[in-house]
Amino acid sequence: MAIKRGFMSMTMAIAALVVIIASVSADPSTPTLVKTVKGKKVCKRDGECEWSKYCCNQTISDFFQTYQFEDLFSKRNSPVAHAAGFWDYKSFITASAAYQPKGFGTSGGKHMQMKEVAAFLGHVGSKTTCGYGVATGGPLAWGLCYNKEMSPSQSYCDDYYKYTYPCTPGAEYYGRGAIPLYWNYNYGAVGEALKVDLLNHPEYIEQNATLAFLAAMSMWVTSPRKGVPSAHDAFVGNWKPTKNDTLAKRSPGFGTTMNVLYGDLTCGQGDIDSMNNIVSHYQYYLDLMGVGREEAGPHDVLTCAEQVPFTSSPTPSASS
Repeated sequence: MAIKRGFMSMTMAIAALVVIIASVSADPSTPTLVKTVKGKKVCKRDGECEWSKYCCNQTISDFFQTYQFEDLFSKRNSPVAHAAGFWDYKSFITASAAYQPKGFGTSGGKHMQMKEVAAFLGHVGSKTTCGYGVATGGPLAWGLCYNKEMSPSQSYCDDYYKYTYPCTPGAEYYGRGAIPLYWNYNYGAVGEALKVDLLNHPEYIEQNATLAFLAAMSMWVTSPRKGVPSAHDAFVGNWKPTKNDTLAKRSPGFGTTMNVLYGDLTCGQGDIDSMNNIVSHYQYYLDLMGVGREEAGPHDVLTCAEQVPFTSSPTPSASS
């Protein structure tokens, strides 16, 4: 009965979340409603973007449609894919409705909007791929092959956070989702942001694609700590580097999104394979979306090879 009640609570929580963020399916033909609030124009597109200045721009479904999602992730439903049938365009658009009013995929003009979607999905594709050098369709066609870590090496429970995000007995906080979520404190923080109990039920992420995309988008638009921008702000140019950032070779662009999300796991180590794989997915998606990889910027903007990392990865001794 405990398992059944847990599943029902997840279903109800996600259903409520989906109703809030997407009361109807996104439809590019839906008229844009406009009003003025405190002297500023805000707009609404039912089902995709609700009463924000960003909703006055094109919404994601205006420039990124089902066929493009299929192009980017063409092998995700292959019989050998580990999450075949899990990921789809509708889940992505439904999740994005929570963050488009905050500027995700709706900041700047169409060119910047397309680049941000490609950037976000570049991270997603690289972190969920099962592609390799001679894979059918090429190694970059296999994004969204996974929705969870297949052979976790540990439970990713950090007792340092036992008073704020205590580990639930029996729960394991290994990588799950579109941009894999690790560690109890990250499940706790993202769960609070989404109002879903991920600390007690981390498995929810691998059971619902909309929630998996929501968790990744939450990480994308949220600053991980004071003094560090969100990946979104770093990419679209909302973030203004300090003198120390400049000395650390951190500047607005795709490279800094990797620094925000992964710190020293990826950045400050030169042109290592793990970093280059993320960059390659981003460039590949820019090409498929018709933007072109030449718009990705120079090496120092595109990569974090020479950047000083914002954060250090947890040490093995911190886990249990």
